[in-house]
Amino acid sequence: MLSVYIPRGTVLEKISIDPGADVPEGAVWIDLVAPTLAEDKAVERALGVAVPTREEMQEIEITSRLYVENGARYMTATLMCHSDTESPKTTAVTFILAGHRLVTVRYDEPRPFVIVTSRLARSCPPALTGETVMLDLLDAVIDRAADILERIGADVDQVSRDIFEQANVGMLQGRPYNDIFLSIGRKGDLTSKVRESLVSVGRLVLFVANEADGMKWPKDQRAILKGMQRDVGSLSDHATYLSNKITFLLDAMLGVVSLQQNNIIKIFSVAAVVFMPPTLVASIYGMNFKHMPELDWLAGYPFALVLMVVAAVVPYLFFKWKKWL
Repeated sequence: MLSVYIPRGTVLEKISIDPGADVPEGAVWIDLVAPTLAEDKAVERALGVAVPTREEMQEIEITSRLYVENGARYMTATLMCHSDTESPKTTAVTFILAGHRLVTVRYDEPRPFVIVTSRLARSCPPALTGETVMLDLLDAVIDRAADILERIGADVDQVSRDIFEQANVGMLQGRPYNDIFLSIGRKGDLTSKVRESLVSVGRLVLFVANEADGMKWPKDQRAILKGMQRDVGSLSDHATYLSNKITFLLDAMLGVVSLQQNNIIKIFSVAAVVFMPPTLVASIYGMNFKHMPELDWLAGYPFALVLMVVAAVVPYLFFKWKKWL
């Protein structure tokens, strides 16, 4: 899908372009979402720049993600997607600055794009350019990463309380083991994806800051880039801290489970030792005594069967009640 954004007074108007149609002259932002070949050609005709393919966007070399070609700056970053769902993922997004126009190429819907388009549709600066839009997008990406890390931190604190505040009762009564392990794994996966995104965005911001002189950006925009660099650095440090804490909680959880399992095995061992002497006596004599009233009892055999079932069920129910099984 090809969408262009044109300033109309104090708002940024979104216009969808039909396949094969030309891009309007007044567009400051061209957004390509899963573009077709015809849409790529339309952008190339309008701006004289090549649109990278999806395979080219997924290259991990820095030189393949950040480069200058025909006077246009190509910058590809890894952004978070679906972070509020059970299946968060990352997606590559390419920013192309050609003159004062911005072209974005993406194959998913990162939330910062929704936030920025909604904000600019309500109000935008009078002299809006592609550089301004890109800075707004990068700022929204960084804010979104901060929000995700804040949510992860709160969830990790809750997991920590579940482990350490309830472990002293000999069992994690509040949440099952599987739920806690699953929560730790999901938070670790989400944190690693946020770190990956922050590293990618940090490289992009550094590249733009180095190219700002050649593009003759004003001082206020350069100051914004420096602030973004500081924010990305601090968020990366915080993501590293959360990652280390998650690793610690995983080790602690495994230790708690191991200790509790050892205590349960100890109880089973004691129970086996307690019943060993009666078993030994019964094995020696075989219960072959001359005077055993139950042998002449008509209901002796059914009574013995019921007694065997009760002797098996009662310990099982007791162990389940104590949550040893």
